[in-house]
Amino acid sequence: MRLYKKENTRINHWHCCLLLVVSLCLWSSCGADVQNKLKPKPSAFGKINEINVIADKALWEGAVGDTFRYYFTSAYPILPQPESYFSVRHFTAEDLIKDPIRKEFQTYIILGNLKDTDSGASKLIARDLKVDALSPTATAGHTKIGKNKWALDQIIFYMYADKDDTLIKTITKNFTAVAKRIKEMDSNALESTIFQQGDNNKLRREIKEKMGVDLRLPSDYFEALYKDSTMWLRRETDVLSANIFIHKLKYTNKSQLSKNGIKAIRDRLGKYVSTDIENTYMRTNDVDLPMLTQVVTIDNRYAVEAKGIWDIVNDYMGGPFISYLIHDKDTNELILLDGFIHAPSKKKRDYMQQMEYLLSNVKL
Repeated sequence: MRLYKKENTRINHWHCCLLLVVSLCLWSSCGADVQNKLKPKPSAFGKINEINVIADKALWEGAVGDTFRYYFTSAYPILPQPESYFSVRHFTAEDLIKDPIRKEFQTYIILGNLKDTDSGASKLIARDLKVDALSPTATAGHTKIGKNKWALDQIIFYMYADKDDTLIKTITKNFTAVAKRIKEMDSNALESTIFQQGDNNKLRREIKEKMGVDLRLPSDYFEALYKDSTMWLRRETDVLSANIFIHKLKYTNKSQLSKNGIKAIRDRLGKYVSTDIENTYMRTNDVDLPMLTQVVTIDNRYAVEAKGIWDIVNDYMGGPFISYLIHDKDTNELILLDGFIHAPSKKKRDYMQQMEYLLSNVKL
C-alpha cells in the first residue's frame, strides 16, 4: 500500500513537470506569434524610378525577362546620352528568405507562370492572391496591385498567367498603366527631394508680381534676368546648372503652338545664354535628336509640351530641355515655361524629372 502511494506520487510529479514544460513551450510559441503580429511594419525605402523584380532565374533570363526589360528599361525621352526610364533590380523569391531586408523596398513587380508549381515567385502569387493556373485570370493573363505587404508605403504589382506567351502579352498590355502608377507613387518622394532645403517664397512672390504666374521653386533658385517680358531663373551647384525661362507674348495664331513655333520662341530666348567665348548662344538642336511635342493640360489650360536637347553655337556645351507653351484665353497670351539643365558627365534623368515636376505644377 505504501509502495503504491510512493509510485503514484512519482508518476503525478512527472506528469506535473511534463505539463509545465509543455505549457512553457506553448506559452513561448504563442508569445512569439503575438509578438510578431504586434511588431510594427517598417517604412519602405528605395530610390525614385527604382523597381525590384521578383522572378525565377529561368523566367527572368528568358523571353519574359527580355520583354520586361524592353519596356521598363526603355530610354527616357529625350536625353543626350541614353538612360533607362526605370532602374530595375532582380532577385528570386528565395533571395527574400536569405536577405529579409529585400522585403523592405518600396516598389515590386512579381512575375510568375502559375503552371510552374515549383516556382518560388508563382507560389508567392498563388498564396497572396488565392489563384492557380486554372483561374480565369491566369488563363487570360492579369495584373493586380497590392500594398504594404512587408512594409508601409509599399506597392506590389503581381503580373501572372498560365504560360509564358500570355505573361509576355500581359507585360506588353499593362506597361503604360503600371509605369503611370509607379510615377504617381514616386511623386511624393520627388517633391520631398526637390524641396528638401525648403521653398524660395521671396522669389515666388517676385515671379507672381512680374510675370503673373505662381511657380513654386526650391530655396537655392535665384533671379538671373528680367527683361522684355522674360524672366530667367537659375540654380547653380558644383555638378548642375538648372535654368528656367518664363516668357510672355501675345497670342496671334495657331502656328505659334506648333513644333516650329515653340522652337522659334526658344531660339529667340537663346540669345540670353552664352559662354566666355564670343559669338556664342543657345539653340534648339533637333538635328542630333528630334524635338518631341504633345498636347497637354497645364492648370486647366491648353498647352503644348516639348522635349529635346540644346547646344551652344561656337562652343561645346549642351543638355536636355523641357518646355510648356500655355495658351491663356483669359488674357489672350502665351506663356512659355522652358527648363534646361547642364550637368556634364552626370546622369540627367532625375534632374529632368524634377524640372518637369516644377514646371507642370505652375498656376496662372
